[in-house]
Amino acid sequence: MVLQALLVTFLWSTSWVLIKLGLDELPPLVFAGLRYLLASVILLVALARTARGRAELRRLDRRGWLLLGGLGLLMYSLTQGAQFVALDQAPAVMVSLVLTFTPAFVALLSIRVLAEPPTAGQWLGMLVLLLGTLLYLGFAWPERRYLFGFLVAVFGLIAHGAASLLGRYVNRSGEHRPLVVTSVSMTIGSIVLFLAGLAIEGLPTLDLGSWLIILWLALVNTAFAFTLWNHTLGRLTATESSVINNTMLIQVSILAWVFLGESLSGRQIAAVLIAALGAAIVQLRGASPFRGARAADPGTAPGQD
Repeated sequence: MVLQALLVTFLWSTSWVLIKLGLDELPPLVFAGLRYLLASVILLVALARTARGRAELRRLDRRGWLLLGGLGLLMYSLTQGAQFVALDQAPAVMVSLVLTFTPAFVALLSIRVLAEPPTAGQWLGMLVLLLGTLLYLGFAWPERRYLFGFLVAVFGLIAHGAASLLGRYVNRSGEHRPLVVTSVSMTIGSIVLFLAGLAIEGLPTLDLGSWLIILWLALVNTAFAFTLWNHTLGRLTATESSVINNTMLIQVSILAWVFLGESLSGRQIAAVLIAALGAAIVQLRGASPFRGARAADPGTAPGQD
């Protein structure tokens, strides 16, 4: 089961490389929209094939559609759209590092929204994570050429945090299965994202390589990986899932170095390791309901995966 979970995190980590390669030819919003639109179609078909799934879809009332629609806008239209734009403008490791703050940001938001204050261990983890990030940036603003991508990644982090809270609210009631929540929210969010991409960027000409990347991301790194991750969550503890999920920052760093030529200095390597440790402390030492949920891969859904 541990090996299956590691396989999922590896697939999600390779997404960053594939996205960066795809962005050489594809505009970011249309690219993201196509990925999640195809994945949502696959998940919806899987859901609708069973009588139980069809009954669950029919039971969705106006409030359910509004909640899942709102989650889709936050999680896919805003969060994933921002991640793809950020990856188009900044190194993969930098974007991944920013999004590693998701559990810490959610813990802070939970103080006000869910009345779930962070534990002492979580506060310590946040400080370690912040130290690692500052060390990576050299205790200065990102380089001018990466500043826009960095700021877009921060916006994606905020949207992801809001999506995490809404996802927690939707899922903790147990009213809908994760497959229903993800299928419906992803469909709504990806349609809005794709249409926004068409309006802003236009419809690009897709060659065979672009289609292969989109199809692989949709079929394998989203639909298959999501299903397998849900399967592992049935056997692994929240702590085990958190530890495995938190290896993604390191995996992304290695893959970006090997395949994208994003070399890291000794200081930046140390910073990534410190940040990964900080994120692990936030997730392992607290009582947060978001253990195991982070944004390292644009295919994951906090509170659902």
